[in-house]
Amino acid sequence: MCVSTETLPGLVTGTAELRRFLHGLPGVDQVGAEERAARLATRSIKKSAKAEAIDLAISMVDLTTLEGADTPGKVRALCAKGMHPDPSDASVPRVAAICVYSDLVAEAVRALAGSGIGVASVATAFPSGRAPLDAKLADTRRAVEDGASEIDMVIDRGAFLAGDYAKVHDEIVAIKAECGEAHLKVILETGELVTYDNVRRASWLAMMAGADFIKTSTGKVSPAATLPVTLVMLEAVRDYRARTGRQVGVKPAGGIRTTKDAIKHLVLVNETAGPDWLTPEWFRIGASSLLNDLLMQRRKLTTGVYAGPDYFTLD
Repeated sequence: MCVSTETLPGLVTGTAELRRFLHGLPGVDQVGAEERAARLATRSIKKSAKAEAIDLAISMVDLTTLEGADTPGKVRALCAKGMHPDPSDASVPRVAAICVYSDLVAEAVRALAGSGIGVASVATAFPSGRAPLDAKLADTRRAVEDGASEIDMVIDRGAFLAGDYAKVHDEIVAIKAECGEAHLKVILETGELVTYDNVRRASWLAMMAGADFIKTSTGKVSPAATLPVTLVMLEAVRDYRARTGRQVGVKPAGGIRTTKDAIKHLVLVNETAGPDWLTPEWFRIGASSLLNDLLMQRRKLTTGVYAGPDYFTLD
């Protein structure tokens, strides 16, 4: 295994150096991270700023369906909702992407043609990440060939926790090579990484291997996208850009269901990584039920009246 030096010039050249570098990263102050995340979560914003935040959050949503019972019809309906979240209000922004399993990518691509909305596909034996590399590469290849513009891959958490960083690194490099022009989001599944130090190490490992985004979770494991975990990942991308000049995005996913949750994450982004990350290009929110709450809160701000929960389609 040979670690690429393009993303971290002069620092990492091989397996031993990779381990040494990751374990040489500053430790995370658990109490400090949790206190800072909690403090930022209490920030209040004015009504005008809230309206802007809601629209920004909508534009950052990766509207997702990842169920065994998914059908082409469900995917088409989700795509229609992503293009026109509120059919009665054309001013509502479109979502950033629709996220589906790889066998439904072609259906999503057809439904979204000309919309400018991306098609993201989970690949690499989602959600476990436990499959031979050949199978992971084939899954990625199919999704890209069918038109996916983004690939959300999962790392092998067992390998990471066993300290086999080289295996995790090399799989990310191989998947990235299969992506071509598609962006690669690397899912860390932080709920299984046990410590914030591991979250920081996994974040750096993914970025060093070429990730375009680092993502908290599959949404299938609890806890998923907690504010302290997202804080640690935002610090990682901030510090990585300062060290290498390359910017990497962040995507919390799983458990973000309300407008309050979304706005807390936007505050966290602004105060930790900075405003450069406050765009759909660099920050996404993986969600299914969140969009409806954002739409309900948006309608309340514009009309003064809450729309009932059955006013918008259920995903």
